[in-house]
Amino acid sequence: MLVAERHQRIVEVVNQKKSIRVSELAQLFSVTDETIRRDLEKLETDKKLARSHGGAVSIESDNHGPERPFQEREVMYMEEKKEIAQEAVKHIVESDKILLDASTTAWYVAKNLPNIPITVLTNAVNVVLELSKKNRITVISTGGTLLTRSLSYVGPLAERSLDLYHVNKAFLSSKGIHFEKGFSESNEQQARVKQKMIDIADTTYILANHHKFHLQAFAYVTTLSNVQRIITDSNVSDQDVSELQEKGLEVIKALR
Repeated sequence: MLVAERHQRIVEVVNQKKSIRVSELAQLFSVTDETIRRDLEKLETDKKLARSHGGAVSIESDNHGPERPFQEREVMYMEEKKEIAQEAVKHIVESDKILLDASTTAWYVAKNLPNIPITVLTNAVNVVLELSKKNRITVISTGGTLLTRSLSYVGPLAERSLDLYHVNKAFLSSKGIHFEKGFSESNEQQARVKQKMIDIADTTYILANHHKFHLQAFAYVTTLSNVQRIITDSNVSDQDVSELQEKGLEVIKALR
C-alpha cells in the first residue's frame, strides 16, 4: 500500500471509529507503531485528524457540528493544551480575580494552578471539582442550564450571574479564530456566555492551539479587537503570530 493510500485509509478509519489507538492502526495496516505515529503527525499537520494520548481522534465536522463530549476534547491536542495552560498560570498572581470557561484548556489551567489566595469564577463543572482540592482558592460557579456534553453551565441564569461580577483576567477558549471574522463557538448558547465573560474582564486571554487559527465555527462571539492577548502553542507559525500582532493582539507563545 502506498503511503498516500494508507494516509487516506487512516483518516477514514478514524472518522468512522471517532477514536483509535496507535497499536490498532499498526496492526490494521501491518506497519510499526513508529510508522503510524509519523503518519498521524503528518495527518494532524494537514488538519485531517487530531492526535491524542496513544492514538488519534476524528475532527470531522468539528467546527460546525454539535459540541464534542468533554472526554473526547480532553485528549485532542493534549500536549499543546498542556503547554498553553502552563504558560497561562504564569500570568496569575495572588489576589487575582479570574474567570475560567468550560474548555479543556481551562481545565488544564485549573489543574496547574498553585494553591494560592485567588478567586475563580467559572461555568465549568470540571473546573469546580478540580479546584475543590485547593483550599486557598475561592471558587464561584455561575449556575445555569447544564450541557452534559461539555459539562458547562449556559443559558439566561449563567448569563445573568456573570453580570454580578468583575474579574481582572479571563482565560477563555474559542472554537474558531478567523483573522478577519473574529472568534466563534459551536453554538449560540456558548457564544452568548463567552460574550458576557469578555464584557466583565479587564483583560481577556484566549487560550488556543494553532489548529484553531483561520477557522470559523457556527456562532459568532466577538471581533479580535475585543480581546487583548492570545496564548498559543510552540508550533504556531511566525506568519500567524505577525498577522495577529498587526491586528493589535499580544501573542504569547508557550514554551515546549
